[in-house]
Amino acid sequence: MDQTPLLAARDLHKTYRKNAIAVPVLRGVELDVQPGEFLSIVGASGCGKSTLLHLLGTLDKPDQGDIRLEGRRIDNLPGEQRDHLRNATFGFIFQFYHLLPEFNTLENVLSPAMIGSSVLNWLVQGRTLKRRGMELIERVGLGHRLKHKPRELSGGEMQRAAIARALINRPRILLADEPTGNLDAETGAEIFGLLRDLNQQDGLTIIMVTHNLDIVAETDRIVRLAQGRVEQPQPV
Repeated sequence: MDQTPLLAARDLHKTYRKNAIAVPVLRGVELDVQPGEFLSIVGASGCGKSTLLHLLGTLDKPDQGDIRLEGRRIDNLPGEQRDHLRNATFGFIFQFYHLLPEFNTLENVLSPAMIGSSVLNWLVQGRTLKRRGMELIERVGLGHRLKHKPRELSGGEMQRAAIARALINRPRILLADEPTGNLDAETGAEIFGLLRDLNQQDGLTIIMVTHNLDIVAETDRIVRLAQGRVEQPQPV
């Protein structure tokens, strides 16, 4: 019996314009992601890896094609519904962390929960969410940095905080865009180990864009983009 993919891309096209010149980035991408899968997307710089990740997470819209979550189309949803998906269903990790400089670690981790809560809901659930935030911070190894601001953290510590932030709303899918790209090899290996544990222990579905070919062999599947298309999915 065929299993409906958790997330699917069908015939995705995306073109950007630079100085009135059309620059095609994606030219008909097809991709299925199964529940609990750890998928890595690789390819040369400029091949569309990050663009594909942004489309999958509804951060951007395709020019053609569609994206489906458990068979339901999501790329054409109204803005408010896509905002809710990004807050509750998808977790995002970026190469440059994007922590709020005026917030400490706990406040940064809690920010998606605060954004997704009404004032009344925060009054009711705030204590529980703070407890969860502290548990996540402890899990990623930052219990001693709870009140530190980003300027007081190392690159690896900021990425750990960003991972905890991505998990606060219990997402079903984690989208990681070069999560080790701004880190030294040892720290990058630690961050990848944390992601792998989240996948294996919690069953979290992870889609990771990376240039680091040393770590992709430990993911479930490799998808290579070339000239705007999926060139060859490779089982590891």
